[in-house]
Amino acid sequence: MSTVSEPPVHRDRVRARARVGGTVQGVGFRPFVYRLAAELELGGWVRNDERGVELEVEGPAGAIDAFLARLPAAPPPLAVVEEVHVERMAVMGESAFAIVPSARSADADALITPDAATCAACLAELFDPTCRRFRYPFVNCTDCGPRFTIVRGIPYDRSRTTMADFAMCADCAAEYDDPRDRRFHAQPNACPRCGPRARLLLGTGPDRPGDADDVARAARLIARGAIVAVKGLGGYHLACRADDESAVATLRARKRREDRPFALMTRDLAGARRLALVEEHEARLLQGPARPIVLVGRRHGAAVAPSVAPRAPELGLMLAYTPLHHVLLADLQALGGDAVVLTSGNVSDEPIAYEDEDALERLAPIADAFLTHDRPIHMRTDDSVVRAVLAGGRRRTLPVRRSRGHVPSSLDLPVPASRTLLACGAELKSTFCLARGRRAWPSHHIGDLRNWETLRSFRAAVPHLEGLLAVTPDLVAHDLHPDYLSTAYALQRDDVELLGVQHHHAHLAAVLAEHGERGPAVGAIYDGSGYGSDGTAWGGELLVGGLTGFRRAGHLRPVALPGGDRAVREPWRMASAWLAEATGSALASPPPALQGRVAPERWSAVARMLRGGVASPPTTSVGRLCDAVAALCGLRAEVNYEGQAAIELEALADPAERGAYEIRYAGGELDPRPAIVELEADLAAGAGVGRVSARFHRGLASATAEACVGIAECAGLELVVLAGGVFQNRLLVEGVAAAVQAAGLRVLTPERLPPNDGAISFGQAAIAAATTGS
Repeated sequence: MSTVSEPPVHRDRVRARARVGGTVQGVGFRPFVYRLAAELELGGWVRNDERGVELEVEGPAGAIDAFLARLPAAPPPLAVVEEVHVERMAVMGESAFAIVPSARSADADALITPDAATCAACLAELFDPTCRRFRYPFVNCTDCGPRFTIVRGIPYDRSRTTMADFAMCADCAAEYDDPRDRRFHAQPNACPRCGPRARLLLGTGPDRPGDADDVARAARLIARGAIVAVKGLGGYHLACRADDESAVATLRARKRREDRPFALMTRDLAGARRLALVEEHEARLLQGPARPIVLVGRRHGAAVAPSVAPRAPELGLMLAYTPLHHVLLADLQALGGDAVVLTSGNVSDEPIAYEDEDALERLAPIADAFLTHDRPIHMRTDDSVVRAVLAGGRRRTLPVRRSRGHVPSSLDLPVPASRTLLACGAELKSTFCLARGRRAWPSHHIGDLRNWETLRSFRAAVPHLEGLLAVTPDLVAHDLHPDYLSTAYALQRDDVELLGVQHHHAHLAAVLAEHGERGPAVGAIYDGSGYGSDGTAWGGELLVGGLTGFRRAGHLRPVALPGGDRAVREPWRMASAWLAEATGSALASPPPALQGRVAPERWSAVARMLRGGVASPPTTSVGRLCDAVAALCGLRAEVNYEGQAAIELEALADPAERGAYEIRYAGGELDPRPAIVELEADLAAGAGVGRVSARFHRGLASATAEACVGIAECAGLELVVLAGGVFQNRLLVEGVAAAVQAAGLRVLTPERLPPNDGAISFGQAAIAAATTGS
């Protein structure tokens, strides 16, 4: 938003004061203003203040007009100009321009920008043999480099980052002090003479100073099939050659990661395109400053080991985003390797290792060597993950995990918070969110709070972000589930008011709020499970509501959840439950696709549970329905990670299939029983899994769209929201969005936050802001 009042003309000279809001501190905005003013021969000054950047400029009217037009139009790469307010000033006869000091109180509110991938200028220096930063793994400037992961406190200056122990040499200090230089006030500024150094540790070898060849030595190890732990921006990764099946299989065994796909890193977009079918939107995502993992279609015949992504038609690709990665991959490429597996440095479901001593201890059984360095990481962050979908007639970004490269950037709330807020989120894919006024700050992805180390990370991250943002919450929102550890954390906070928020309402609110909407809307909220208002396990909900409330307009037909949480890990239990629901009685023995994979006595025991209603609470979960279909197709009797059965079912769907199974919608209930009968008949007749999967997804998408359109017509609404972890499924989100839009309704899908529980905290904050007063 820009509101401009024309400054007065006085002998062809004018003076104006401008206040610039947004992400304009720590991103080179003041030097940008300085250079722009110098180019236009204007006098005045610029400084940071508590709300952003404040400046005054004086000069010829035409030059002032050009300055004010260019100010928001072409800011530095990491800056986000949200508003410019201009007012008239009396001419003072000032002809020189200066960057003036900010008040210390202003710095306390300065926003910290996310970590950003190496910019083109720094990359050119990195590979220029004549440059003093040639092959230096920590080159950076105000347009790129570490931010959030190295900040220890505020105000944001070098002494409060993990660069505090690295005193700048004379050359670096001169750059830092020169407003004409792109390294002006770049807090991590360094060079080989004064900055951090990389070092390669072999097994239990000595901790010796690094040298220029350590990265090259690590590349040679990887080229020969070794597994190397690599210290990145937000933690350690485990790396090996992507085309070496022996190395990848060894990594999978040592890491105890049975099936979940590994991410890959390539040096550049050309390397990514040698492995995958990268469309234009995906290319922009890969090359953006956040450098997320992007899920893209695998290229047939690509040089990727089978164990990288078993049963997956997609690859999770990212481009090099630190100078260390760039040098490592360039050296590997010279040795014949084109890509590396780059997966989180942990074992199984543990949090990513980020502290050196902990990493050396935990990863020693996995890694053959460590490529590390002496710049500490203060806040661990995992890589962000996105995929592209076609929704609402255009390509959109669908986040799967929001973390490095995005945090701690803020989102606006449709209703400003009158109180300072903390929203504690859910339990899986955990995030939290802080809010003050119109701004909300969703945290980085933290993970499954049922893991002790992850819970400890959550407990440490909350006060850290509160301190960085100068937010002291007096209202804490939490999920209604009484057993969530995030709820327990909320209840343990002192001197705060508590607000419980229903899980699926938070999903609805999160999507509305990220698009600046308040509602009401129809929401199809599909996930694994969430604590319902009636105390049962919801997960296939059709809601009508907005930020201030909701009603349940419909849902998936309830079915038994035999064994409770065990059914999440063992999809064959849901297959048994849905077969019993569809046929009217529990089957005494497994269907053909599960024979030999489920012991007959175990199947019989579950059948008895279903007949007697023992330990089989009802659920409306669409996630569990997808699990059941995958099990009936013989894909998964048991899973090794959350959502595995549904992910593999989606992956096998035949894109040429146009048939659809019948899922009825009547009386507020989506009834998939006819679909279960049809797909069992198809399987018995020899139909392939690809055909069955496609028909199931098309049927579910069609029935969901029919339900949303019908509810919208009855309620007089024109807006539909799709949310919940099931809508990470491209077939469903694209199918439902297309049908709803064809009916003349607007569709909102998640674009800045994930559809899964990673968005719950933001939804809780939006609801708390809209429903509570001062």
